[in-house]
Amino acid sequence: MELKLAAANVEARRGSMPVDSADAEALDAYSQAVIRVVERVGPAVVSVGVAREAPGPLRQRCLPEVRSGGSGVIIAPDGYVLTNSHVVRGTERIDVRLQDGRALVARLLGDDPHTDLAVIHVAASGLPTAELGDSSSLRVGQLVVAIGNPLGFQASVGNPLGFQASVTAGVIGALGRSLCTQTGRLIENIIQTDAALNPGNSGGPLVDSRGRVIGINTAIIAGSQGIAFAVPINTANWVLPQLIRDGRVRRAYLGVSGQAVSLERHLIVHFHLGNDTALLVTEVHEGTAAAGAGLRPGDVIVQADQVPIASPDDLQRVLGAHPIDGYLTLRVLRAGELISVVARPTELPDLP
Repeated sequence: MELKLAAANVEARRGSMPVDSADAEALDAYSQAVIRVVERVGPAVVSVGVAREAPGPLRQRCLPEVRSGGSGVIIAPDGYVLTNSHVVRGTERIDVRLQDGRALVARLLGDDPHTDLAVIHVAASGLPTAELGDSSSLRVGQLVVAIGNPLGFQASVGNPLGFQASVTAGVIGALGRSLCTQTGRLIENIIQTDAALNPGNSGGPLVDSRGRVIGINTAIIAGSQGIAFAVPINTANWVLPQLIRDGRVRRAYLGVSGQAVSLERHLIVHFHLGNDTALLVTEVHEGTAAAGAGLRPGDVIVQADQVPIASPDDLQRVLGAHPIDGYLTLRVLRAGELISVVARPTELPDLP
């Protein structure tokens, strides 16, 4: 009996406890911040529907095309839309659905699969636009909002399961991640967030609490919860002018394949090397800058333009910032000796 009375008294006290006003105000402030972001950026978010030629087995079943899609964000009032390369690359047709219900045909201006970014254009004017922010000033724990069209490609073909202009909120979980694209190259400074993303969110904006786009949502980890990634908007700001002007991004290309290997301790000490690992050249592609410079399979690249090279990713980073046709000095271990090799990287070939 005493235990029952004690439990009843505890429940009575809980029921009579007032809600902390500070907690209520904080919750309201959080809600208002998300609402303001959605009202500011939401009208500039579009659904992107695409059609690709169906593979042979599907064509034999009278299905001439495969439809899919994602999201995008309008960055200029005269119809320029930023989205993901993997959403629109290799498509036969691109359709854009605006928040006001209009459906417009878009054309691909340029795409860069190495950063998973693309620019498409619709013939319209006076469109709502989103402000692009600065991803270099982000901090872990910062509030972010993802806006997109999960399963929106289904809505574009008349399926009621599309959820246009859906909103999720979360925080930045990590900064400075690297993400390997379908081309095998790395995107640097990737933003990790726990804002929920679903198929169809790709290409939509990741936005800060002031309504500024700080990333373009690009990927999730299958089977995980609370781990999604966005390409930083500063990367997009570098890529955008080139995509609009040239339709592609030009990058330096050396022409080697390789893998990270551990260096022997006596070599590290003798040559005063800064890393325990370096890049072992496993293949030199014919007719490339590497072949012209005399690089050989078995060479170990330890530096490129005085930057320590510990892995293929390090060399890729150096080449990403190196001018095409500019001279690149490599420090190479060959037969126990440290030699210098000067190469002149050419332009990275376009993907087929």
